[in-house]
Amino acid sequence: MAYRDHTKTVQIGSVKIGGGNPIAIQSMTNTRTEDVGTTVSQILRLEEAGCEIIRSTVPNERAAKALGEIRKQIHIPIVADIHFDYKMAIAAIENGADAIRINPGNIGSKDRIDAVVRCAKEHGVPMRVGVNSGSLEKSLVAKYGGVTPEGLVESALDKVHMVERGGYDQIVISIKSSDVLTCVKAHEILAQRTDYPLHVGITEAGTLYGGNIKSAVGLGIILYEGIGDTIRVSLSGDPVEEIRTAKQILRDLKLRRGGIEVTSCPTCGRTRIDLIGLANQVEQLVQGYPYSIKVAVMGCAVNGPGEAKEADLGVAGGDGEGLLIKKGEIVRKMPEDQLLAALKDELDHWEDPR
Repeated sequence: MAYRDHTKTVQIGSVKIGGGNPIAIQSMTNTRTEDVGTTVSQILRLEEAGCEIIRSTVPNERAAKALGEIRKQIHIPIVADIHFDYKMAIAAIENGADAIRINPGNIGSKDRIDAVVRCAKEHGVPMRVGVNSGSLEKSLVAKYGGVTPEGLVESALDKVHMVERGGYDQIVISIKSSDVLTCVKAHEILAQRTDYPLHVGITEAGTLYGGNIKSAVGLGIILYEGIGDTIRVSLSGDPVEEIRTAKQILRDLKLRRGGIEVTSCPTCGRTRIDLIGLANQVEQLVQGYPYSIKVAVMGCAVNGPGEAKEADLGVAGGDGEGLLIKKGEIVRKMPEDQLLAALKDELDHWEDPR
C-alpha cells in the first residue's frame, strides 16, 4: 500500500506535501540565521541543487526577526526550527516562517503549547511535530525497556494530540532515530496509525561516507514501502551534498524523474584511462542538465560499447583514446582528453522528448 497517496495534504508556503504530491526534498542551514547574507547565500546554493523546503534554527529574537528578510530573498519555503522557548515559535510565525518545527514536549506547560498552536492557527502556519530517539521521554524508555519503535510512535502521537486539542490539524509528523532498523520499524507502525504526512530521515546519520550509506538504506526501505511525504538526508558536511543524495535516492526508487543518471564500471586490469577521474568529472558535469537520461562511463573500449547500450549517451576509454557512444552506437573516436568536451557538446544539443 502506498500510504503517501492517502495522507492529508499540508501546504508549506508554495509546496504541497502529502496526498500523493511529489516527495519534497528538505535540508537545513548550518549558518547563524541572524547572519542574513550568509544564510541567504547558502539557501540559494541549496535551491540550485534542488532543495524544495529549507529549515533554519531560531534560538533567539534576532534569528526570528531575520526570517522576514531571508524570506524576501529566497524562493522556497522556510521552516523555523524551535527548541524549548515557545516565545521563539510565536516570534518566528509572526516574522513570516512558512512552518515551524517543534517538539511540544520541550515547550513546557499546556498554556505555552496552546499559545503556539493558537498563533500557528491564526496565521495558517503548519506545525511539524515529533520526536528523536535521543529525546524520548524517560517514562517511555522505562515502559518499553529502552528506545524502541513502539515508544517513538507513542511519543510522536502524544505530541500530535497536544496540537489537535487546540483544534488544529495542519500537522506534519517527524520521527527519527540514528538506528536504521529502529527508524524503519517506527515508520511502519506510524504509517498504519495516522494519516498525517510524514517527514522521513535517519537522524545523525554521520559523515558523507557513512551518512550516505545509512540514509540510502533506511530511506530506501521506508520510501519503497510507500511511506514518506518529504525527506531529508542528514549529513555532517556541506548541506548541498544532502540534496544530491536525496535526489539520487528518489531517482533510483523511480519516485522522481528529471536529472541525469550516471553509471560507470568498477574498472579492471583492462582499464587504460583515468576512469575514476573521468567518472567524477562526468558526474559533476551532468548536474546542470534536467534531462531524464542515462550516461555511461566505461573504462574498456572492448566491452564498453556493449555495456553502454542501455544508456542514452556514453564514453568508453582505450589506451589514451576513447569512444563516444550514442544509443548504443559508436559515434566518434577521439583522444582521451577530448571525451569530456565531446560529451558536454552532446548534452548541450540534446533534444529531450519530454
